Amino acid sequence: MGEQEIRLFGISGSPRKASTDYIVREALRYASSKYDAVTEYFSAQGKTLNFCIHCDYCIREKKGCIHNDDMAEVYEKFRWADAFIIGTPVYQGMVSGQTKVIMDRCRAIAAQDLHFILNKPGAALAAGGDRIGGQEPSIQAILNFYVINEAIPVGGGSFGANLGGAFWSQDRGAEGAKEDEEGLKSMHKTVNRLMKTAVMLKKIRP
Repeated sequence: MGEQEIRLFGISGSPRKASTDYIVREALRYASSKYDAVTEYFSAQGKTLNFCIHCDYCIREKKGCIHNDDMAEVYEKFRWADAFIIGTPVYQGMVSGQTKVIMDRCRAIAAQDLHFILNKPGAALAAGGDRIGGQEPSIQAILNFYVINEAIPVGGGSFGANLGGAFWSQDRGAEGAKEDEEGLKSMHKTVNRLMKTAVMLKKIRP
């Protein structure tokens, strides 16, 4: 593995193969085209993702989650990755239920290793059917997840991205997101900052 190769893990928290699937895959493709990155992708589509039921099995047993489902792949990739991109569709002005379950269920991996994503950078993307329909609150929820779990939240910076990649799909799925030039600009700026941050951190990480 090259010294500056970055392992980038992308998650689509959508139950469909539509705009969110497209924007996360495109973010991974863009990262690979501009940086020395190896990528892995997880889609919530068709996956079994049970709700966290706050049973505290993970706290008592330190053996992971009481649910034996597709979150096992997410846990493995969180450990593997140097950087993260989580994308969500906007449902009722907020993250999808699938995205929320993925974040909630990380309580189990944190119970085994409290610092499982310590000082690893993470970015957020959101796609909504309306231009202003909840993309920023959804992105902030994902950034909060990073903060709570000791990762480093990364936005895209002023003049074109701000908190992260925000897309307007016009309720036309991947085609709508693909045509959103402002959304693509916000994603490119966000991925650039994410990858530059990941490279910088890898240089200084013990």
